[in-house]
Amino acid sequence: MKIFHIYTNLQKDINGATTAYIKRYLTNRDCVCKDKVDDTVQCIIVLGGDGTMLRAAGEFVGRYIPIIGVNLGTLGYLAEVEKEQIEQALDKLILGEYEIESRMMLSGIPVISGESMTPMVALNDIVINRKGALHVINFKIYVNGQILSTYSADGMIISTPTGSTAYNLSAGGPIVEPKARLIMMTPVCSHALVNNRTIILSEDDVIDIEIGEYKKGEEQEVDASFDGRHPVNLNAGDKIRIIRSDKVTKIIKLSKVSFLETVQKKMRIF
Repeated sequence: MKIFHIYTNLQKDINGATTAYIKRYLTNRDCVCKDKVDDTVQCIIVLGGDGTMLRAAGEFVGRYIPIIGVNLGTLGYLAEVEKEQIEQALDKLILGEYEIESRMMLSGIPVISGESMTPMVALNDIVINRKGALHVINFKIYVNGQILSTYSADGMIISTPTGSTAYNLSAGGPIVEPKARLIMMTPVCSHALVNNRTIILSEDDVIDIEIGEYKKGEEQEVDASFDGRHPVNLNAGDKIRIIRSDKVTKIIKLSKVSFLETVQKKMRIF
């Protein structure tokens, strides 16, 4: 690789010091750092944490340019390069010593008052959370047009394998190898002894989540967000249709360390 773009979270890279250092390092090795992403860019280097990686994935969706993250945050499942490893990582990129993983994404289509809105994509998850007053949300879940179940819960997380270690994990969902091809649906604080487990669905399933009534005569108002951004307001009777996106995110992997080894190291759970 010779042509790069650096995507920086300036709240993590104070005064842009790390960004400037990487630019100098690459320029001194006859590489090009472009200020804007165009069709000649071969790699996007993301400086920040996993949140910055998700923003980059959303901003450049459909371009299929491989991205790699330099972790200036905390755990960093997506941003795998630590600050002290930058030079080694850049050398591997220049020499072509890397692998590229294609990560599945989700597409969410809000249907409001019977009208389909613009689809939104997510690399990690689509989350439906309550808005305003603290009351439960009543959900009706359909899979491939058939009713699956009803839920009363604080929220619902629909996650990709990449997102299994994010909000899904915090809500008690399973850890999944990120290259897997499936969809997870995890309720948040289900208000029942049953229907409180994650449901694993095929990547080809079509999921419709309809917002039910709260109490007769009272509004049920919730937000659907995509990787924690772009909230869409839903009311009783509205729904969101979730399918596997035809887009993918290409993530560069430099390390031969397995995903399970990474999880064990970062979380000390095994």
